[in-house]
Amino acid sequence: MKIESIRLKNFKAFRDVHLKDIPPFLVVVGANGTGKSTLFDVFGFLHDCLRGNVRQALDKRGRFSEVLSRGCDPQKDTILIELQYRMEITKVERLVTYSVEISEEKGSPLVLKELLRYKRGRYGSPYHFLSFAKGEGYAITNEEEFNKPDEELDRETQKVAPDTLAIKGLGQFERFKAASAFRSLIENWHVSDFHINSARGRKDAAGETEHLSESGENLPLVARYLHEQHRETFANILTTMARRVPGVSAVEPRLMDDGYLTLRFQDGSFKTPFLDRYVSDGTIKMFAYLVLLHDPKPHPLLCVEEPENQLYPQLMAELAEEFRSYANRGSQVFVTTHSPDFLNALQLEEVCWLVKQQGYTGIHRAQDNLQIAAYVAEGDQLGYLWKQGFFDGADPL
Repeated sequence: MKIESIRLKNFKAFRDVHLKDIPPFLVVVGANGTGKSTLFDVFGFLHDCLRGNVRQALDKRGRFSEVLSRGCDPQKDTILIELQYRMEITKVERLVTYSVEISEEKGSPLVLKELLRYKRGRYGSPYHFLSFAKGEGYAITNEEEFNKPDEELDRETQKVAPDTLAIKGLGQFERFKAASAFRSLIENWHVSDFHINSARGRKDAAGETEHLSESGENLPLVARYLHEQHRETFANILTTMARRVPGVSAVEPRLMDDGYLTLRFQDGSFKTPFLDRYVSDGTIKMFAYLVLLHDPKPHPLLCVEEPENQLYPQLMAELAEEFRSYANRGSQVFVTTHSPDFLNALQLEEVCWLVKQQGYTGIHRAQDNLQIAAYVAEGDQLGYLWKQGFFDGADPL
């Protein structure tokens, strides 16, 4: 899957924005408070809606009135999220549009409208394969029969709770192919909320083992899984660790006699390995990023905020390349940063910045700025241009 555009209306600081032509690897910069975390929260919000319902996702963020943009009327205005993305459906890559419009009636959240559409052929308007309003609607069950006229497509009428996404229920059934595929994608999104303290210490030897969790608390479990099931991948991680963290020659996930897991880091200067609670924050974080980015089954979408924290500036170029390599494996990666060194490793089309004016946030692409593009063409680096103030409104200080 590749998200090509994001359109937001009345979602927190984004009153009306449309980010188009999104590359596989996109880095977002901007001053504090401009909405970098909010942009990522669009994905987290949809993920939470799918895990539970819209009410629970809104309550987690302070309810409908707090998610709705400032100055809007909760009785009249609605929240719109629209994603355009490319994915394979019935063995053909298609440009799919998913949109959901959310309102509030009598204090209760309501999915006012939810659509999933794409073109059946090269020409014509996109066809609605899922269409719901206020809990009632339909989905097409024979999408793969593209040669049939529109009137011969099988519509199955359904009802869902008014505060529940239709793709949550219908996406469980294979006969609703577009809804099922999109639900699967959302379920596998990874919006990182990594906490170093959560990744340290002894862990139960049970839980998710194949993929690093959003907070990273299962790091020893995933390390053990890679060590046992993907030895070549784990060896590559150790080789990279040794190159980037001086002194670290090995990392061993050890299962203790009492059933708990620990990470033990071997420093070449000492005979006895250190437990993870004795190594630096930067060492833990670098190891966690390498485990995440060398996942044998990468996430279709990966969002990471400010990966430079606790890491040496000299490592930023290599870390940026790790994210780009992850995207090149077929995923999509969004990163926020405050690091000029990280920006210096990026290409013109990979960078955008946020600017807040009169309480609302706008999005600017580096490639659309003629002055920035000209300087980069002459050999200047984006991080230096950012520090020098060429990203208008995105002061790095």
